[in-house]
Amino acid sequence: MRVPGHPPGMAEGPDDPFELPTLERLDELTHLIDGGLSVYLRYSPGPVADASHPSTDHESGLVMPGLSANPLAPPGWWSLPAADWVARRVCQYLRELAEGARPWVLTGRVIDFGPDNEPLLDDVRPIAWLSGSLVREAHQHYQERLEAGRATH
Repeated sequence: MRVPGHPPGMAEGPDDPFELPTLERLDELTHLIDGGLSVYLRYSPGPVADASHPSTDHESGLVMPGLSANPLAPPGWWSLPAADWVARRVCQYLRELAEGARPWVLTGRVIDFGPDNEPLLDDVRPIAWLSGSLVREAHQHYQERLEAGRATH
């Protein structure tokens, strides 16, 4: 069932973004990936705003067929704790906070890939917001456990 007034691709979920639960700790977010559900992280104004503004490739201006998001589950080659990967993912787009975006977790069906090879999701189902304290905890974790910002060359 679709949310009334929402375009195809946004499955039924809370109409009011404040009805979404808020995750407060990194271990709560990490626990989501243990349940076998494919969960993704997105920085944006939120599910309601995203339902009326599809993801767009900023360089070409083309509208993409789904919502761009980043998978939270670590890839198969990742041998460090899952919390390290999740903290890294949370920190990857922190710059978006300055533009008014909020981090939130969602699930959906991968239908294609965006210009940065990020999954594009259809049948999106919002799960939760991330709190400021969770983002700060993830940032501290990332800085302490990984070589954040290390040059690749």
